[in-house]
Amino acid sequence: MEEERRAHKRVPLLVEVLWQGATGKYEARTSDISATGCFIDTIGRATMGETIRFKVRLPAGGWLELRGEVVYEQPGTGFGVLFVNIAEPNRKQLEWLVKAEAYRAEKQEPEF
Repeated sequence: MEEERRAHKRVPLLVEVLWQGATGKYEARTSDISATGCFIDTIGRATMGETIRFKVRLPAGGWLELRGEVVYEQPGTGFGVLFVNIAEPNRKQLEWLVKAEAYRAEKQEPEF
């Protein structure tokens, strides 16, 4: 089994994303998120090292605006980003979102 390299645990989160990079503007969705990054499911192409601007639709409504550096790419499927230059209010909102989704995921696991 591959050893986990992330310092922060990612939690499942399927929400709408609007992102813009060197190749244009795209609609997509996240598949997971952490306090430091996320994976964006998209057919749009971004290259390793590229910084993209994007907005994540919050489950309760509204948008969270972020920037991220592409640190992993899976052509035709999407890419992983590391959040960069996050304003403090957005960082707090992001941390709250991750904690809430981790709690939700934990509650949905069947008990044995």
